[in-house]
Amino acid sequence: MLRVDAGIIRRAQGGDTASFDVIVDQCYAMVYNIAYRLLGDSDWACDATQEAFVRAFNGLPNFRRDASFTTWLYRIATNVSLDQLRRRRRWLAEQSLTPDAEEEGPAPDPPDGQPGPNGRAETAERREIVHAALRRLSDDHRTIIVLFDLQGLSYEEVSEVLGVPLGTVKSRLNRARLSLKQQLAPHLELFET
Repeated sequence: MLRVDAGIIRRAQGGDTASFDVIVDQCYAMVYNIAYRLLGDSDWACDATQEAFVRAFNGLPNFRRDASFTTWLYRIATNVSLDQLRRRRRWLAEQSLTPDAEEEGPAPDPPDGQPGPNGRAETAERREIVHAALRRLSDDHRTIIVLFDLQGLSYEEVSEVLGVPLGTVKSRLNRARLSLKQQLAPHLELFET
């Protein structure tokens, strides 16, 4: 897990905006990745990332050092993303659309170097299938898979971010993985190597 220097955090808590800018620079990718994986849309993820940093800045004076700063920031990013997901669903319902009817572009390709056009196309197709499967999971299942499997948090860190007991994390993760596996079953041939 990413670690932010305690001195920078103390200076930011004291009102030093340049120190908070350093925190944003160090943690932006982490917060954006959580938001993108929970929301499945780059524009929504940018909005959630910005809102998460605004909330973090406003809440920084109240940050207690009994938890790690990044765990605290993960929790803020997760809550902001889930709040935005709920708002998005309400908006879609008001527009008489379902989430499956919404048109979304493919996930952005990270720079990957070597594969040719066919390899990139297969990778993009697999990525889109996984993102679509993640979007069909419940919020609880999607969140736990994003935090544990995609962001690499430990069981204990996920427990702290979500505010649930360790046993709940383990059982929820198991159920989430089974649910994701069921979602991906029709596309199994794409994931065999």
